[in-house]
Parts: sequence; structure tokens; C-alpha cells
Amino acid sequence: MSAIVPDALIASRIQFAANITFHILFPAVSIGLAWMLMYFKFKFDRSTDAAWMDAYRFWVKVFALSFAIGVVSGVTMSFQFGTNWPGYMQTVGNIAGPLLAYEVLTAFFLEASFLGIMLFGAGRVSKRVHTLATFLVALGTTISAFWILALSSWMQTPVGFEMRGGRAHAISWPAILFSPSFPYRFTHMLLAAGLTTAFLVAGVSAWRWRLGDRRDDVRAALRSAVQLAALLIPLQIVVGDLHGLNTLDHQPAKVAAIEGLWETQRHAPAILFALPDEAAQTNRYEISIPGLASFYLKHSFNAEIHGVKEFPGAHPPVAPVFWAFRIMVGVGLLMLVVAWTALWQLRRRGEPGSLLCRVLVLMTFSGWLALAAGWYVTEIGRQPWLVYGVLRTANAVTDAPAGRVGLTLVMYLLLYAVLLVAFVSALFHMARKAGTSPQATTMNAVADPFRGDDKQSGVDNHA
Repeated sequence: MSAIVPDALIASRIQFAANITFHILFPAVSIGLAWMLMYFKFKFDRSTDAAWMDAYRFWVKVFALSFAIGVVSGVTMSFQFGTNWPGYMQTVGNIAGPLLAYEVLTAFFLEASFLGIMLFGAGRVSKRVHTLATFLVALGTTISAFWILALSSWMQTPVGFEMRGGRAHAISWPAILFSPSFPYRFTHMLLAAGLTTAFLVAGVSAWRWRLGDRRDDVRAALRSAVQLAALLIPLQIVVGDLHGLNTLDHQPAKVAAIEGLWETQRHAPAILFALPDEAAQTNRYEISIPGLASFYLKHSFNAEIHGVKEFPGAHPPVAPVFWAFRIMVGVGLLMLVVAWTALWQLRRRGEPGSLLCRVLVLMTFSGWLALAAGWYVTEIGRQPWLVYGVLRTANAVTDAPAGRVGLTLVMYLLLYAVLLVAFVSALFHMARKAGTSPQATTMNAVADPFRGDDKQSGVDNHA
């Protein structure tokens, strides 16, 4: 491959960052919302309270929209492996190719097969079939995450392979699938999807409540979302800590950048605020707590933590990783405060107050912010490696002119901006419309949306 000019490399990296930032937002919603829909359906089947089915009917539309955008943007991601990063598939295609194929053959086919029943089957198939379809779609989203996170984790902590003629060949697929970072990364991502969905549902439900839509389905969705957020955020904090310790073992340069530590030192401080200066290899305006980083990373105030200078030419850019991590943690702590405050108020008063509704609306897309920041920590923190210790990013990039990559980058950004605005606008339009349209089922707590259609079509509702 001919020498690559830095501009082409930077443009390709920015383009991939733009694509994955946009794409990851929607699978996260799809994963979390699929399981929340399963919960709504389960509650309806058990109680026959129509409020749960009304909540299901509204949020299944949001799921369909998120799923569609996620699929389309995922195709774009796949194309980039060939157009922008040909060296990636040439070097590790024997491992990446099968994992991506398995994701399509298992997860996507499962989702596509039962999505139609999930979206349009209520009243046309039996309750059990519709519930099963919802479960299988939710399972499909999780299986999809399994394959993608298996590949991503292997790129961070590659094992189970050997290099022959400059190409990676698998020698142990179980080792590849369950690489050292996979359990932490997979769990962390599923919890992030749940939190993203919880605050999305809570925020939109709070907005409907503020508009005067006080029906039982809005109350049920809001309460369920707040309870889910209050449950998941402490778990996410624990899993995030374990993930960080695993990263320290396998990617110490990433942890050094996260902590903003330039020098290897004992009694390493936890840096709360700083402006990392890459050129001078120092922090400006640093505010820190002495010894705390050594304590939470190695459980000893006197433990030694390696600094960025220990990894010359093999460490990530410090400032983006440093700040992305603090944004992720900051949003996570805010989620903790809001979720537990909301849970306390709902249990005490039975309904959200005006101030709580405003806060929940402001937090509607907080999960997206934390999710994007977390992915920046993960992906930028891996640099300068595309596959850690195996393939450098600069050795995998296309030799296409930088101007061509820049042009497609601008087109992607414009398209994604339009799609993002369209999604948010459609979401709140549906919420506003749901608040003004009559729903007969909520007027009758024991109404069965399956019964009438089943009788007309001859389907046995108890099959």
C-alpha cells in the first residue's frame, strides 16, 4: 500500500467516529426497548390491565423507528471496512468476517422473522404467539450485541489466533468469542442500553404528563422506566469499575490517558479537572485528590500507576480520552441522583411533580450522551492500534485521496443530522398525537385487544 498522508488518516478516523456515534444510538434503544416491551406485554398478559397494552402499542412504534435507522446505519458501517479500512479486512478478515456473518445469520434473521408479528400481530395472532414474537425479537437484539461486542472486545484484547503471512488466523474460536475484556464490555453495554432506554421512556412519558396526558399507560411507562433506571445505574457503576480494572491489566496506556497521568508514580492522584497539554506532556489547571487513583485502581494508596510517558508512540491522545471519560462518569452520577430522586417521589406521592417532569424531560437523551462518551473512551483509547498490539490504524487506512474521504464525511454528517432531527421530531410528534387521540382500551381495564380480532379471524385466543 502506498504511503498514507496524515490528512487521509485523520479524515477516515473522523468519518468512522461519525458513523459509529450515530449508529450506536439506535441499537442501544432497540436492545433496551425490546426488553421493556417484553415487560409491558408480560404485565398485560398477567393482569389484563389495558394500560400495559396501550404503553406497548405506543412504544413499539418507537422501537420500529429505532430498529430501521439502526439497520440502515449499520450497513453503512459495514461498507466502511472496505472503503476506508481495507487493511483491516486484509489482516484480520479471517476473524472479523465470520463474526459479522454470524450476527446476520443468527440475530438479524431472528429479528426480521418475528418483527412483523410483533408490530402488527396484536389481535391477529394469539396472545402467546404475540408474546413469543416479542421475546424472540428482544432475544435477537441481545444476540446481535453479543456478536458485535465479541468482535469489538477481541480487537481490544486479541487472543486465540496466530499470524501467518501477515494475516490473523483463528486457532481457538471460544477464546476469540470470550476474550479477556468481553464479559465486562458486553455487560457494560447491555446495562448502558437499558439506561438509555429507561431515561428515554421516562423523559417522553414525563413530557406527555406535562402536556396533560395523565392516563394509566403514561403513568405505567413512567414508573417502570424510573424503577429500571434506579435499578440499573448502581449495577452499571459496579460493572464499570470492574471493566476499568480489566482495562488496567490489558491496556495500561488507555488507563493512563483516562486518568491524565503523564508520569509513572506511586500515590497517584485522581485528577478531577485538568487541561491536558499533549505537546508539553503535562496538565494545566489541575485539580486532584492525592493517592485516590492508586486506591481505586489497585486498592492501595501507595500502589504504582504507569503514566503516559511509559508508552512512547503507543498511547492514545490524552485530552479526548480524559474528557470523554469524565463526561461519561458525570452523566452517570447525574442519572443516579435523578433516578433515585424520581423513585422516591413516585413512591411518596404516586405521581411526578412539575419540577421532576422538567428534569426527566431534560434527561431524555442523557443515555445517548453517556453512551457516545463511553464509546469514545473505548475506541480512541485503543489508538494508535486498530487491533491492540497487532494492527496499527495507520497501516489499515485507505489510500484514497483525503479530499474524497472529506467529501463523503460531509455528506454523512449532513445526512445524520437530518435523520437525528427527524427521529427526535417524530418521537415527540407521536407522543403529542398519543395524548390527543382517544384510546378505548384505557377506558376498560379488562379490555382484550386480541379478543375481537381473534374471533373474526378464527384464531383460538387460548392456543
